Amino acid sequence: MVNVEDSVIARLKKEGNTFEILVDCEKALEFKQGKIDLDEALVSDSIFKDIKKGEHASEHDLKNIFGTEDAKEVSAVIIKTGEIQLTVEYKQKIRESKKREIIDLIVRNAMDPKTGIPHPPLRIENAMNEVGAKIDEFKNAESQVKDIVKLLTEVLPISYELKKILFTVPAEFTGGSYPIFKRYGRILKEDWKNDGSLAVAVEVPAGLQNKLFDDINHLTQGRVESELMEKKNE
Repeated sequence: MVNVEDSVIARLKKEGNTFEILVDCEKALEFKQGKIDLDEALVSDSIFKDIKKGEHASEHDLKNIFGTEDAKEVSAVIIKTGEIQLTVEYKQKIRESKKREIIDLIVRNAMDPKTGIPHPPLRIENAMNEVGAKIDEFKNAESQVKDIVKLLTEVLPISYELKKILFTVPAEFTGGSYPIFKRYGRILKEDWKNDGSLAVAVEVPAGLQNKLFDDINHLTQGRVESELMEKKNE
């Protein structure tokens, strides 16, 4: 078990009752994900109604609501199905991780419209800092990119664009083409032709389009056919 000084509250409200335990923030989240044992996350075996007031939950309530008086069994349920307080340090940690994801998405999907090539990560990060871009640690990176790119346009020439391209790959190259398409984009649809060739629609970040064409042309010795279907501006 961990020290009380490093603990936060995990709380579960059930059938009109509140149950609280003391846990290590990061280790409780790891237990919730099935990565570690329960004992590594717990600060104590006590189940409370209100930790701040020092009020313990009654054995009757535990038995009636959880079907057991075993504190560890109840603690496991509280962590897995309840809410875990996040420390300031942990919030900052996941916010920084989310920031890295967002920067990576922008680098992969955006480009400088003046040069047609992606902005480097450091330039994106500096621009985000300059415009005061806010990162929400509770939202996924994809849902935040659009608003952040809009802010970046105040200080950086940037185009966030996805292109949808239809490729027709000769039969002898279809196997090798899959890793290339997946490396640079997202396969939306595929259609096998009678002659064994493959027509595949791929959504590609504008900044990676040239690299995709280089690799697929190298594989097929220039025998691939392509057609721009549509493009999405974000």
